[in-house]
Amino acid sequence: MTDKPKITQAMIDAYDEYTHLSLDRRKFMEKLSLLAGSGAAAAAIAPMLAASGAQAAIVPETDARLSAENVTYPGAKGEMKGYLVTPKAASAPLGSVIVIHENRGLNEHIRDVARRMALEGFVALAPDFLSPQGGTPADEDKAREMFSGLDMNATVADAEATRVWLSKRQGANGKVGAVGFCWGGGLVNRLATKSAGLNAGVAYYGAQPPAEDVPPIKAPLLLHYAGLDERINAGIDAYREALEANGKTFEIFVYDGVNHAFNNDTSSARYDKKAADLAWSRTVDFFRKNLG
Repeated sequence: MTDKPKITQAMIDAYDEYTHLSLDRRKFMEKLSLLAGSGAAAAAIAPMLAASGAQAAIVPETDARLSAENVTYPGAKGEMKGYLVTPKAASAPLGSVIVIHENRGLNEHIRDVARRMALEGFVALAPDFLSPQGGTPADEDKAREMFSGLDMNATVADAEATRVWLSKRQGANGKVGAVGFCWGGGLVNRLATKSAGLNAGVAYYGAQPPAEDVPPIKAPLLLHYAGLDERINAGIDAYREALEANGKTFEIFVYDGVNHAFNNDTSSARYDKKAADLAWSRTVDFFRKNLG
């Protein structure tokens, strides 16, 4: 029986740099080989750092309590694709939640998160923000590259069009929140600066908007950060100061000792169940308070 490879913080940091900054897999593997001691060790460790689509879903696609379907709807300028999940047993109109993906696009993990949110008693829609480029490809490296081709203003406009469409769905009560992870967390922050109709925003380790964009924010915000995520956390203080100075309603939680993407249970090296469960319970309570 071979020992499980040891994953260090330096390896996790190198992966974060690769997936969010350089997008250069060859250089990442070279660096990982140096850190791991050999190319063979690096080849064994790389899949543990990455998110695995082979991981079992927490809520199966066939869960009898839910109705799930792929949908298309009008974006700001073109057609958007998404994954819509509703609880079957709802006896009254429900609040709605936009579930915004990481920089891998709309993959099976995010579909699973949408099903989890629906089981909490919400209409959940996971949009594919790569729709203007044809949709999320199966190759995650290709998906990451496609994000550089998105115009942020156009993407925020698509997010607002998503909110409007979801607010008018049958079985929905008209109140819409948004939760996003990584790239999606950054989009929640941006959407909050532009949408007067957003009723609640939750950002998991998301990039902060410029301080000068904070004054128009209407939605209460819940902001989750990973204690070891130096890249994203560098912007917390300026964001907090701008939110406070402009009298916004917000909460910030920093989860000590965990990494960026701690909520993603398909990434064995970075997932932290304790932090993920606590952040999720806070998120659900926040949405129940603001979308009921």
